[in-house]
Amino acid sequence: MRDDINILVVEDDIDINNLLCKMLSKQGYNVRAAYSGSEAKMCLEYYDFQLVLLDLMLPGIAGEEIISHVRKIKNMPIIVISAKLAQDIKIEVLKLGADDFVIKPFDINEVLARVEAQLRRYMVFSNTNEKQNILSHKDLILNSETVEVTIKGKLISVTAREFAILELLMSYPNKVFTKANLFEAVWKDEFLGDDNTVNVHISNLRSKLAKADPNTEYIHTVWGIGFKMSE
Repeated sequence: MRDDINILVVEDDIDINNLLCKMLSKQGYNVRAAYSGSEAKMCLEYYDFQLVLLDLMLPGIAGEEIISHVRKIKNMPIIVISAKLAQDIKIEVLKLGADDFVIKPFDINEVLARVEAQLRRYMVFSNTNEKQNILSHKDLILNSETVEVTIKGKLISVTAREFAILELLMSYPNKVFTKANLFEAVWKDEFLGDDNTVNVHISNLRSKLAKADPNTEYIHTVWGIGFKMSE
C-alpha cells in the first residue's frame, strides 16, 4: 500500500511543486509541499517521511544544507531535482548523501519511476532494521536485540536503566518526556515527585555520550518540562 508512504516535495517554483505533488498524490502517496529550505527543515523535524524530492536553489536554506541535515538524522532516500547541469554539482550532492539526481526539465514518468525504485530499496532496508530493532539518531545507534549502544562505531557501556531511557527517547525523538513519564516507563512504578532519580541517570547517560562524542548534544533538556533527543 502506498498510502502509508509520506513524501516531502521541496521546490520553490509553485507550478513545478504543484505538478510533482499532484502526480505523486495520484499514485497514492501522502505528499507534503515545502517552498523554501527553512520550511523543509521544519517539516523534516516534525513529520516522518520516507522520501524527499529536493531542489537545490531554494530561499532560506540551500538544498545542499538540507541534504547534510537529513543525513545527520535519517536514512530515507533523497532525489535531487535541479537545473544545475554541471557534473561537479551532481557529484557534490551525491557525496553529501543524495541518492539520485534528476535534471530539469524532467519527464514526470521518469521521476515517478525513480521514486518507486528508491522506495523499494529503502523499504527493504527499513524492514531489515525494524526486524533487528535498530534505532539511530545522528551518530548514535541503539540495538535492542544485542543491547548495545554505539557512537561512531564505538561501543558505549550503559546500565540497564540508562539503556531503557535512551531507547524510549530514541523511539520518539520529537517527543518531550517529563520526569514522571520516564520514571513510570523505565522504573515501572508510580512517580512520587522524586526528581533526583531521573536526573542522576540522565546526567550519567549524558556524560557517557559526551565522552564518546564531545562536540554533539544527544539529549536535550526542555526547561520546566523534561527531556528529548536533540535536533
